[in-house]
Amino acid sequence: MNNLPFYAFYTFISFVRACVILGVIFLLSSICIVVKAIHDLSTKLLPEVDDFLFSVSILSGILCSVLAVLKFMLGKVLTSRALITDGFNSLVGGVMGFSILLSAEVFKHDAAVWYLDGSIGVLIGLTIFAYGVKLLIDMVPRVRQTRHYEMFE
Repeated sequence: MNNLPFYAFYTFISFVRACVILGVIFLLSSICIVVKAIHDLSTKLLPEVDDFLFSVSILSGILCSVLAVLKFMLGKVLTSRALITDGFNSLVGGVMGFSILLSAEVFKHDAAVWYLDGSIGVLIGLTIFAYGVKLLIDMVPRVRQTRHYEMFE
């Protein structure tokens, strides 16, 4: 790392800090999603979808999925882990949009499956949590590495 140009080092620091911030945000949002899903399951909240929510869920699912694909492709071309991580976040938004529709449609046909929405929420929350932990495990040593480098410069 000592032979990096000045601008490349500070770009690297920004990249690492962005990934750490995204990791923390993933952990916080996953906790909120899991708590809300468990609350919905414990109170037996039934899924309800009106026309407005139906159209917003479709639009959100499609746009977030397209945005995720674009971020993944651009992140791969630019070799930006932060952009790929943000693409994962957009993908989760798309899955959540479609899961609302799925659980409402299944509930319409079989009321005994009222728990599907909450269960999907728990799975999504745990997935985001696992990705956030992995991101922090990968990035925190790099933060320490950059701090060590800054002290000797």
